[in-house]
Amino acid sequence: MRVEILLREIRKERKMTLDTLSKLTGMSKGHLSRIERKETEPTITSLARIALALNVDITKLYKIIK
Repeated sequence: MRVEILLREIRKERKMTLDTLSKLTGMSKGHLSRIERKETEPTITSLARIALALNVDITKLYKIIK
């Protein structure tokens, strides 16, 4: 599964908006949206911040996307 699809699914399961995720990660809504739309790849740092905000273990997330 692609990381951007998984991140969007998890965010929506938690009923979290991009605005809320942006506030929790300190990343712009535009950047998060570009990640979800596969327009940019997240860095490891960005992925860690998103995982923390979504309360997802980054090691499990990494295993799923591999």
